Amino acid sequence: MFDRYQSFSTQNLSVGYRHGQVENVLFESLNLSLPEGKLTCFMGPNGIGKSTLIRTISGLQPPLEGKLSPLNEKSFAIVLTDKISATNMSVYDLVSYGRYPHLGWGVTFTEEDHEQVRQALEEVGIRAISAKRLEELSDGQLQLAMVARALAQNTPVLLLDEPTAHLDLNNRVEIMTLLLELTRTKNKSILVATHELDLALQMADYIWLATRNNKIKTGTPEDLVLDGSFDDVFQFKGFDLKTGKVQHKPFRNETIHLQGKGHRYLWTKNALEREGFSVSNEGAVLVKISDSEWHTNNNTFSSVDRLVQKLKQKES
Repeated sequence: MFDRYQSFSTQNLSVGYRHGQVENVLFESLNLSLPEGKLTCFMGPNGIGKSTLIRTISGLQPPLEGKLSPLNEKSFAIVLTDKISATNMSVYDLVSYGRYPHLGWGVTFTEEDHEQVRQALEEVGIRAISAKRLEELSDGQLQLAMVARALAQNTPVLLLDEPTAHLDLNNRVEIMTLLLELTRTKNKSILVATHELDLALQMADYIWLATRNNKIKTGTPEDLVLDGSFDDVFQFKGFDLKTGKVQHKPFRNETIHLQGKGHRYLWTKNALEREGFSVSNEGAVLVKISDSEWHTNNNTFSSVDRLVQKLKQKES
């Protein structure tokens, strides 16, 4: 259990589907807590039940057993992966739907409601396109509009199911950075079901890691990497999570003694290992990296590619 103030917690929660007398249990006996003002990423293998748990927490699906505290429809705002069919509406119209849980029977917007919508658009950075129709938006802009709709609901907890699915790297980083900033600036508690392992490891405060025995292990990304939990769950093939790199098998006889620092060293080492060289603090061939060049005993190179090509020729 986390030692910070909890936005909500589960007590012996079991999640899944019931068909008549038959239960398909995806998770069981979950005692989880979501810390206030933190970004928590929910991860696990495909098909393990992440979306089902998100829907259960939000109240869209009943649990098989156990309970969630507090269970209040105004505590959660949720962003699902469902496609929007009414694409002729404007961005402002979409975001304004986030205010509907706060409206009375008259469904009349007050100035406070409009201010909440404008503020959500501003926080997400899409106020300039608020008049655009949804069909005119890029995938990244549409996802930002969905996050703004959840923000307009003005709840302490945001639940998002795969918000970066089908987005390019730039938009994925933008969405995750925005969510992290919302925990810091608005004290939101945010739970994100995601497959973005690289981003989650760098940006999440905590991880919920779905295991293969219907349980969820929790902790910081660093602790779950170091204790082998991620390796146990995902069973990586050729990827070393502790270094964040693909493991290349050396197939050349030459070992390169590489000297340098910073990003130039890291990317040079990456290229050499990809090309089959071993790289260490010792070796028959010395390569020194300066600010803009690569030096061997007899040559100077202006690019990594030229260095690698020369080393390959030397070995052959």
